[in-house]
Amino acid sequence: MELMNISFSGHIAVVTGGAQRIGQAIARQLAEMGARVIIVDVNMEKAAKTCREIGEERCGFYQVDLVDGDAVVRTMEKIVRENGRVDILINNAGIVNTADFTALTKEDWDRVLAIDLTAVFLTCQTLFRHMEANGGGRIVNVASIAGKVGGGYLGTAAYATAKAGVISLTKSVAKAGASKGIYCNSVCPSLTRTPMTEILTEEKEQIVLSALALHRGAQPSEVANAVLFLASDAASFITGENINCDGGMLMNG
Repeated sequence: MELMNISFSGHIAVVTGGAQRIGQAIARQLAEMGARVIIVDVNMEKAAKTCREIGEERCGFYQVDLVDGDAVVRTMEKIVRENGRVDILINNAGIVNTADFTALTKEDWDRVLAIDLTAVFLTCQTLFRHMEANGGGRIVNVASIAGKVGGGYLGTAAYATAKAGVISLTKSVAKAGASKGIYCNSVCPSLTRTPMTEILTEEKEQIVLSALALHRGAQPSEVANAVLFLASDAASFITGENINCDGGMLMNG
């Protein structure tokens, strides 16, 4: 295959959590590269604002609380009905819980697992069936370095466990889709400059940064670049991979 310029012209892409932070950067770049973007988010005010900024002819949005598994499935099915098809799924939405292990409540555990893992399974499964019938597609999950190292200063037990599940799910989906033209990969960021990471104390942030070879946090657009590569035809021989976007923290760990 010849070298190619990445383009998403004519593609329809679903981005969960696309109203802000990393998801917003992904949605904007997809649209700039030709895709029609469907944002799935619980915050309709921010989703509508993002769509206006992108251009409503290139962006639409649907509201869903990812805690509600039945609603997740209904929303994915509605997106397919109303848009005709989905070529790309980006599972970006997620929450973090920073409670110490001994202070973590079952309620918090259940909520993090529901949003960060179960919703990813449901969106993958629902759109996998559509992609199979439609001749293929691409799925990219935003996991985390926490899923490889078992948590840390931002995402502790529940978050790390959910993201480890996403990493394993990614491999399972890739194996199931290999003969069907469905690719599935994930990106594992480390510290990324979003409001979610502002909860770190200065001391904890410096400890995290000292573990990164680049000694800085990522911008959302830098994580988005990795996601878009995996969502594109340029990654035509990559599936089941969980690529670190971590500033040299693990170096293929």
